[in-house]
Order: sequence, then C-alpha cells, then structure tokens
Amino acid sequence: MPAVRAENLYKVFGKRADKAVELLSDGRHRDEIADLNVTAAVIDVSFEVQPGEIFVVMGLSGSGKSTLIRMLNGLLTPTAGRVEVEGTDITALSKPGLRKLRSEKISMVFQHFALFPHRTVKENAAYGLEVRGVPKEAREAKAVEALEMVGLAGWEDKVPGQLSGGMQQRVGLARALAADTDIILMDEAFSALDPLIRRDMQTQLLELQETLGKTIIFITHDLNEAMRLGDRICVLRDGRTAQIGTAEEILNDPANDYVAQFVEDVDRTRVLTASSVMEAPIPVVAPDNGPRAALRTMRENQTSYAFVQRRDRRLVGGIKESAVGKAVRENAKELTGLIDTEIERVAPDTAVADLFAQAAESAFPLAVVDGDERLVGVIPRGTLLAALATPDENGDGEAETAESAGEQGDGAGKDGEGAAVEEPAAAEEGGSK
Repeated sequence: MPAVRAENLYKVFGKRADKAVELLSDGRHRDEIADLNVTAAVIDVSFEVQPGEIFVVMGLSGSGKSTLIRMLNGLLTPTAGRVEVEGTDITALSKPGLRKLRSEKISMVFQHFALFPHRTVKENAAYGLEVRGVPKEAREAKAVEALEMVGLAGWEDKVPGQLSGGMQQRVGLARALAADTDIILMDEAFSALDPLIRRDMQTQLLELQETLGKTIIFITHDLNEAMRLGDRICVLRDGRTAQIGTAEEILNDPANDYVAQFVEDVDRTRVLTASSVMEAPIPVVAPDNGPRAALRTMRENQTSYAFVQRRDRRLVGGIKESAVGKAVRENAKELTGLIDTEIERVAPDTAVADLFAQAAESAFPLAVVDGDERLVGVIPRGTLLAALATPDENGDGEAETAESAGEQGDGAGKDGEGAAVEEPAAAEEGGSK
C-alpha cells in the first residue's frame, strides 16, 4: 500500500473553481481560463509515494508545488480529486480527524523554521508531542533524542535566537523526528540556508533516512537538490505534472523539451552512478582456466584484458593479454601469478564524479562489484567519458558510447602499451607447436 497517494488533484482558487476544473480537465491551459477570474494552482496531479521513499516535488515559482504539499496533509482542501494517507481518504476527514492525522501520521518541516522564539530548543522540538498530549517527561526525552540525531546535543536549553539559521532548521527537523510520524513533509526546508549549510543539511537528511527509513515528500525549486535527494522526482510546470521518474530517468530520458531544458545544466557526474553507465563484464575467465583458454577468450572479444571471477561471480582480479601471451610462449599451464588482484573496484551507487581518479590510475576498466564482491559490470574509460555527453548531443537522443565509436573497453586490439592482439595470437600458435 502506498504511504501517500494523490489522485487527479486540482486546486483552483476563486468563485468559479468548479467551472475551471471542467475546462482544465479538457486540456485547457490555465492561461486560457483567465476570464473566469480564478487561479489554477494544481491541475490533475497524480502520483504514489511508497513507504521509505524520498519523493521530491520540484518546479519553478508558481508551479504549484507548495499548494500541492498543503493538500497532502489537509491544510488545503482539493477542489477536485483525493488524497490517501496509508489508505485513508483524508479529503473525507472531519477537522478533528485531520488534526489527529497531522499529529500522528504526518509531520511537516517549514521553509522559515516556524519556531517559537520564547521557547527553548528542547521545548520547540517537543511541541508536536505536547499537542498530542504526551506527558512532559516523555516528550522531553524524545525531544532530546531527536536533537542528538540532528547534531544539537548540548543546545537543548538555548532559545532559537541564539542559534544560526542552519541550527534553527535542525530544530525544525528534530521536531518532525520527535513526533515519530511515518511521513514527513518538507516544504523548501533548506532554501533559506547558505549553500554550504544547505549541502550539510542534505547530507544529514540522507544519513538520517538511511537509519530511520521515513517516507519523505520534499518540495524544492533547486534541481541539483532534487537530483541529490530524490529516489523519484515529480517535475511540475504551470500546475501540471511534466514528468515523474528517477534522477537518471529524467536526466537521460526527459519527457519533453521543457524538462530537457530544465536539466541541461545539471552536473551529470553528480547524478549518474556507476550502475547507470557500466557495461556487461566481458570478457571473464575462471581462475582455473589456463593461459591458452584465457588468451582465446580475449581474442574472441577483441580486448587486451579479461576479468577473473569464480563460479559464484565473485571477482578475483584481472589479467592482461601481454602477460598471458608471454605465459603461452613459455608454455605455462596456470594463470597463477598473472592475476592482478588489486584492480580498482567501485560500488554500483558510486557517483560518476568520483570515478575519474580511479579510472585514470587503473590499467583495467573499473570493476563494479556488489556488497558480496560479485562482478556486476565494468566501466571502460571511453564509456566513462561518454557519460558526460548530454542525451541529445549526437542528435539521436543517445550519448555516444565507446563501442559506437569503434572502441571496445580501453582500445580494441591493444593492450595498455599498445601491443596488438595478433602478436600473442601468433605466440599461441608458436607455443602449440
């Protein structure tokens, strides 16, 4: 069951809102209904947010994102459509029912902190529990625990005026955590902060999410923030949904020209990960293969290297065709001593920006391994560089890959020193005589 479900949501301000919904549902742009003297803020928006997901709603000013989030916790009533929270249609709840929902199921972190200046940090963090009627000792203990989570241990007895802007926002986050709701709404929560503090808060949110697994709906106008935080992103334009997808989907396959223009200045290396640019791990050989079999595998795949993995796909290391060719000439029977076990390994979720230094130092394509050291993919240098290209840079919506440029791995038919594959092949024939 989705944690939050929005179904055909409309929010139109004005006396003729129902008529506006009727026209908008037929595909009219909101500018086309200006004669109704209404403001169409949200138009036919639908999505589902799964438990434990960070779902980011982003768009420019006036796109409807803040209006949307206020419908998700009942602060605004939809003109049409419905909102479900854990299966409950909140658009049908009474005012007491909505208050109960907001105290027990959904908490909110606001852009401008919304702290009580005359209350201590601890009292501010405990406020949601106070409204719920939790006894003082229990709510203060919970508040202290939440403040420690956000790095404010020792500041419990200060007042907001004694804290920096970043620290005040941490109090707002601690208040949401202390309320211990499964769902947290964050409305431009970091936009009032300086860039460095903002990035620190993003990092802390991701770290907390890794531990707590909350369902977070995060509103922002900052694309880089959306790309960094969101498991999925909903891009709004003029009140309507332009696209919903992962950061990689939106970056690599924008739904329309608007989204494409929106993301064209994004630092792709901070969004794309190793798993999104890696290729199939070819060629691979088993540790018990002899040099001749390994060399034949490299010849068949026209590469100057091969990865060595066990039957369970756990990576052992890599071999180069120059060393294997020499072993063939010497009539060696095993790969022992030829395997480089110290080759560069990266995790699937490593950002592309963090791969370049390793790739520059590696004699092999980067090996992408999972938590059990199983080889799941490889990243040749050519593929890594191709990942920097924008999707439409080649005119066909696809970035050029090493393979499409006539390369395979780090250079078809050549080893790290430029030796041709055919030379070891001749060695193989000579060694077999």
